Amino acid sequence: MKSRVLAVLFAAMLAAGTLAGCGSKAAENTETKTEDTKEDTNDAENDKDTSEAEPTVTPKMATEEEAEAAGFTDASENDDAIVVLDTSRELTGIHHADINIRDYGEIQVELDADTAPVTVTNFVKLVQDQFYDGLTFWRIMDGFMMQGGDPKGNGTGGSGETIKGEFSSNGVDNDISHTRGTISMARSTDPDSASSQFFIVQSDSTFLDGDYAAFGHVTEGMDIVDKICKEAKPTDDNGSIKADEQPVIESIRIID
Repeated sequence: MKSRVLAVLFAAMLAAGTLAGCGSKAAENTETKTEDTKEDTNDAENDKDTSEAEPTVTPKMATEEEAEAAGFTDASENDDAIVVLDTSRELTGIHHADINIRDYGEIQVELDADTAPVTVTNFVKLVQDQFYDGLTFWRIMDGFMMQGGDPKGNGTGGSGETIKGEFSSNGVDNDISHTRGTISMARSTDPDSASSQFFIVQSDSTFLDGDYAAFGHVTEGMDIVDKICKEAKPTDDNGSIKADEQPVIESIRIID
């Protein structure tokens, strides 16, 4: 479709040039006939017939490369414009992000900044800093969840900053339940120790409610979560995955 649109635009430009050229020639012929009063009627008719018989020039259909060289571009190229949210203050409302996992595909998530503003703002900031790009899901337990976002890849790392835990046992109202598809923050025993690590719940785990900061849910891609969890080969009961077998987060991008 892109090539067709560009070709039509370029063809229209060439056709306009051709028509303009034909118009100029006709005007010159008219002036010549007006000035030459000695020319007989038959010659005038012959000139008219000759002018009308001029072949029609078929506009050349431009290739995509030629059209781009001429300055034409397809508007669809701008469809993937990067959205940057202001994380200098706590976000509000509903936002969306795409998590692209190498060899698996894309998981789309909805983030609820009205319920967990601190958590969503922290997550969005890290995403926009491209912090997660290239990191992995280091802990996977089929029938429970998959956890990632640790730069060390072993559960001991973070972004260097921690945030307040937004859950009821820490004095914050949060009614997002840890049902299938929920995205939530991992932490240590310190309630305010969450940093960059997050997990996606594969099966209902409501026993986590009130103790972990859930901040959104998967809208598309739970089949990918299931596939990753099913194919995982943990090396211990904690769900640890070998470094060279950890699914890689190629990128996370904020959509709105």
